[in-house]
Amino acid sequence: MRLSFLALLLACTPPIFGQVPIGQWREHLPYGQAIDVIESSDKIWCATPYSVFSIDKDENSIDRWSKINGLSETGVSAIAARLDKQSIIIAYSNSNVDVLNNGIVRNLNAIKNSTQPGNKTIFSINYQDHKAYLSTGIGIVVIDPDKLEVKDTYIIGDAGNRIPVFETFNFNNRLYAATNAGVKSAPVNGPNLADYRSWETSSGLSGPVSKLAILNNQLLACRLDTLYVYDGTNWQSLYADGWSINGISTFGTGVLLAESRGLNGRLVVLNASGQLQQVIQQAQYIQKPLQAHVINSDIWVADSLKGLSKYSSNNFQPYTPNAPLSIVGGSIDIKNKEVWASAGAVDDSWRNTGNKNGVQLYSNNQWSNFNSGLIPAMDSLPDIITVAIDPLSSKAWFGSYGGGLFSLDANRSISIYKQNSPIAPAYFSPGSYRVSGLAFDQTGNLWIANYGGNQNLHILKKEGNWQSMTVPFPLAENAVSDIIIDDLDQKWILAPNGQGLICFNHGTSLENTNDDRWKWFRTGSGNGNLPDNAVLSIVKDKNSFVWIGTKKGIGIVQCPQEVFTTQGCEAILPVVQQDNFAGYLFRDEEVQCMAVDGADRKWVGTKNGVWLISADAEKTIYRFTSDNSPLPDNDVRKIAIDHFTGEVYFATRKGLVSFRSTATETSAQKTDVLVYPNPVPPGYTGTIGIRGLPNQSIVKITEPNGRLVFQTRALGGQAVWNGKNYKGQTISSGVYLVLVSTEDKQEKLITKIVFIHK
Repeated sequence: MRLSFLALLLACTPPIFGQVPIGQWREHLPYGQAIDVIESSDKIWCATPYSVFSIDKDENSIDRWSKINGLSETGVSAIAARLDKQSIIIAYSNSNVDVLNNGIVRNLNAIKNSTQPGNKTIFSINYQDHKAYLSTGIGIVVIDPDKLEVKDTYIIGDAGNRIPVFETFNFNNRLYAATNAGVKSAPVNGPNLADYRSWETSSGLSGPVSKLAILNNQLLACRLDTLYVYDGTNWQSLYADGWSINGISTFGTGVLLAESRGLNGRLVVLNASGQLQQVIQQAQYIQKPLQAHVINSDIWVADSLKGLSKYSSNNFQPYTPNAPLSIVGGSIDIKNKEVWASAGAVDDSWRNTGNKNGVQLYSNNQWSNFNSGLIPAMDSLPDIITVAIDPLSSKAWFGSYGGGLFSLDANRSISIYKQNSPIAPAYFSPGSYRVSGLAFDQTGNLWIANYGGNQNLHILKKEGNWQSMTVPFPLAENAVSDIIIDDLDQKWILAPNGQGLICFNHGTSLENTNDDRWKWFRTGSGNGNLPDNAVLSIVKDKNSFVWIGTKKGIGIVQCPQEVFTTQGCEAILPVVQQDNFAGYLFRDEEVQCMAVDGADRKWVGTKNGVWLISADAEKTIYRFTSDNSPLPDNDVRKIAIDHFTGEVYFATRKGLVSFRSTATETSAQKTDVLVYPNPVPPGYTGTIGIRGLPNQSIVKITEPNGRLVFQTRALGGQAVWNGKNYKGQTISSGVYLVLVSTEDKQEKLITKIVFIHK
């Protein structure tokens, strides 16, 4: 009977596969920018600028490795396997080092924490005996990966200068180093390799040398586009074809080069004499290869634009995990369980960056990437920085900071608006159509910020006709960007470059401009009372308050309905108690982004991590940094919330991650109630979520006979429970009832939860 009941319950439970448990993280890092590929005893490993993934040699599974499952950092600079291939070393761009063996990560942070001056970037790693030689921006650092110790540091520049070493190899009992000053060498067992005078520069090969390799008892070196060979006495040119050599590897009696020229890439196979044996080109898989290795007669290619692939029997097979194409530099909008994110960016002065990585969609636990490779017309749409989803049609709209406005419909067909619309180029940059902010109002009209346009605010009405206007304040460059719309249908428009915030009320109708009203919020009493004129973010909470994030903290407009009345309304600067000191809310932080969850709590992103604060800002609920969480970087640029699941997305300088929080939006439909996980499996110790409840409703967990087990309140539309009774004891296997007290004070059975301990 128990098994039959369980089967029936499972059959009636809505599908929830792919959801991350409450309180857990998942990463959405780019895996398509491969920088190196290596082999361990049982896996193929690929490094990207963000993280690492591995492929079982039977090629049946791909595992992602990041801070989520134990790595110490985000931002990989080099990777290498021990000679016996039993462990690998992962070096990060901040000089931290991980040693990974059988899924266990051990960290060596001595180089990262060292006070040694100079650039400590680790360019490559080479094993010799039980030591690993790290080629860095200051010289060679020798470590013992087994003992997690730094054994020595060799500063080998002339007169003891710190010079970058790009690769290190042991050849004929001498240690060779590729540097900008040529190839330097010293006896492996020399008395003091830390003394620069122990090192000599090899004659006959001057200038920058970037790569080394060994073939048939000969040392190979790469300088610019030429491959050289050293027989122990002389250097000779072995091969040159005018293409840049990005990577060298050797196999048997052959040499494999990864080359690129412009946006073209290829692999070149040479014999030991430098004679060309094969050229491999296929633009779909090779465009900018950085390294390639022959592994079990197959060629594995790490390409910085096309990801990881295997070349075998004249065919390519890609092996890149599903992921966004790039980091999120623009904005994020989430509706109907779909996450749209833009990759474009502008600099701190609102200048173009030329980013053409397009936009990315996360739906049904899969990422889809849209750029000129898929839609050729998107080549004219650089720096896509703003996203808005039409609440009526679910069509996605995007703003390109240079290419105008465009939309993608359900069939992914594109419509572009610039010369064929009122959107105008910046008056100071002809040809640059800068759409910098988008928002839909309550009736389905799309509001468009047109940075630099003589008319810098446009409305694309739901019927398809346009209306344009000019913000009536002396804004430098006619600069406008992010737009939010409050519950009174007033538009709040951010003015970049330290020019404050603007509020617009169109009066009786959009068409009647005679009763339009505008207000310019800046610092100072009487001017809006902002904490700072550099406004970075704006958001509306569930009380209709407008929260304004600036370079010097947060101001809150608590009376938006009175902005244009006689008495007016200005921002207040909340004073909160932090530790033993009272101060303005986030006054020492640059508040770069904010989001409001289903319980009216505020997520706040800064350059020093992210906070979740209570609805009244009096309490800090979470504080996440790159040190205490999987957050890739403390520089948090955007925050967005999937209000259906409570998952919070953080776009940082080093990539996108998400955290499943405890609050969701209230649902009016009982059919939306969902318990996750349900049944609760044996050994589960995480948080149980009950989603789709009335806001702030009282939730009781009882035994079938009515005996109370636990009681709590819903946060927004979700209640959470740790699976223990009110005494803190783990409950027994069985079926438990979920009762909810609704607004009419009636207690109703909402659902059931099954616990299985054995």
